[in-house]
Amino acid sequence: MRGAAGRYHGRMKLGNLGRVAAAALLAVFSGCAGGTDSEDEGGGSTSWTAGTFQPASTFAGQCATPRTGTDPTTGRPYPDRPGSRTTENNWLRSWSHDLYLWYRELPDRDPASLATPEYFNILKTTATTPSGNPKDKFHFTYTTTEWIALSQSGIEAGYGANWVVLASRPPRRVVVAFNEPGSPAAAANLQRGAQVLAVDGVDMVNASDTNSVNILNAGLYPSAAGASHTFSILDQGASSARTVTMVSANVTSTPVQNVSRLNTRSGVVGYILFNDHIATSEQLLINAFSELQGVADLVLDVRYNGGGYLDIASEVAYMIAGAAPTAGKAFERTVFNDKYPNTDPVAGGPLTPVPFHTVSQGFSGARNQPLPTLGLGRVFVITSPNSCSASESIMNGLRGASVQVIQIGTTTCGKPYGFYPQDNCGTTYFTIEFQGVNAQNFGDYPDGFSPANTASSPGVSLPGCSVGDDFTRALGDPSEARLAAALGYRENQSCPAAAAASEDPDLVKGAARSDGLMAKAPWREIRLYRR
Repeated sequence: MRGAAGRYHGRMKLGNLGRVAAAALLAVFSGCAGGTDSEDEGGGSTSWTAGTFQPASTFAGQCATPRTGTDPTTGRPYPDRPGSRTTENNWLRSWSHDLYLWYRELPDRDPASLATPEYFNILKTTATTPSGNPKDKFHFTYTTTEWIALSQSGIEAGYGANWVVLASRPPRRVVVAFNEPGSPAAAANLQRGAQVLAVDGVDMVNASDTNSVNILNAGLYPSAAGASHTFSILDQGASSARTVTMVSANVTSTPVQNVSRLNTRSGVVGYILFNDHIATSEQLLINAFSELQGVADLVLDVRYNGGGYLDIASEVAYMIAGAAPTAGKAFERTVFNDKYPNTDPVAGGPLTPVPFHTVSQGFSGARNQPLPTLGLGRVFVITSPNSCSASESIMNGLRGASVQVIQIGTTTCGKPYGFYPQDNCGTTYFTIEFQGVNAQNFGDYPDGFSPANTASSPGVSLPGCSVGDDFTRALGDPSEARLAAALGYRENQSCPAAAAASEDPDLVKGAARSDGLMAKAPWREIRLYRR
């Protein structure tokens, strides 16, 4: 997240004592006062009266550091004009009170009392879910330039290695979940299950002093391309470590991978690893479903998919189910706060449900092309605590159309909420603005969905099996524990022994011990609408 002290770039990082602060889950700011501004050049009054709110437009674009030049998204000059941190905070205060889903639960603090990132961080509810987790786990910012690059093309500085933190405090355990094709990690042959033992000579497993942890974070999560770092890597099954030096690059995500047809005794089963609902996934998904025509069942693997565009989730659900169960039904209906029962306060116009899209929406493929469908009455979905937002919407939307969802893995992250990203003064803000409900008006899963045999799970129970993540096998390998469990349940409706509940407080409650939190940026844990 953007700020002065303690800059946070939206990735999972190791805290000073080895504690992980998960992106969009445990982002913590110091809350220290940022001082007040002696004067403001903007047009709105910056005097503060608790409970009195001027329109957000009064303060919009009044910036402590105005941008100059042309906005690449509009082709017009930036709207910024001279202002201050206080005017930026006044905009945040009014904007949040207007649009935040739980605006009645917001604190009302003097906008001049905190620096801008700290002020935004307090503008959320402190309420908890039935399990005791924070109700609002998804509240963050990006620089607008970074957000545009991420959301449109999936470009992000790094190595292309997707890390999972299995144990966040000494003795730590950080492993590779998968890598992006053509990335530095792929060139270094970092395969699934490879463990990081050291970074730039610092012991990943045992180091606990602040300086060492800062070195580990800098190596794991480079903030820009061109940074060179050295890793000690223990490959899966190896008896000794090897040294790997990688130079960070602007890596483009490949959101759909490992599409395959698996032959079983009772027919062909399709498999898709779907990692991101970003714009580039649309055409790859269309290609995948075209390739899987005629399969008897589908395993959709979203264990590392934090979400993204809701319209793409709708396309996926339609391609699974086809026309018969979805015709005339809403994929998801949007509910804003009680100020806006019938209108969309951001996009404008009356609230209309998101349908099951039958044609492509033009994110990365041609627009308005008929989508291929499998016509299935059920789907097997592989999940973890990293399955969030739009991924959960696929599950919930299909259930609303009476398509059976069989869940294999562990409890999802629990995010039936979404927002419109909003730029002001070069920062794009994400605050929860709406809840999504399916065609049966269900959207109450703040503690996620859980397989039926999950021990002590707070999530909404679905048929299926609780199975820990298996880092000894490649994703898409029929013998990988979760995929094997899906295939086994399909044959005989039985499960392997349920995964044990985690005792690590840094992991999501109800997750398997072998389920770490994904080291992913928070934009991958969101549900997005296009304006």
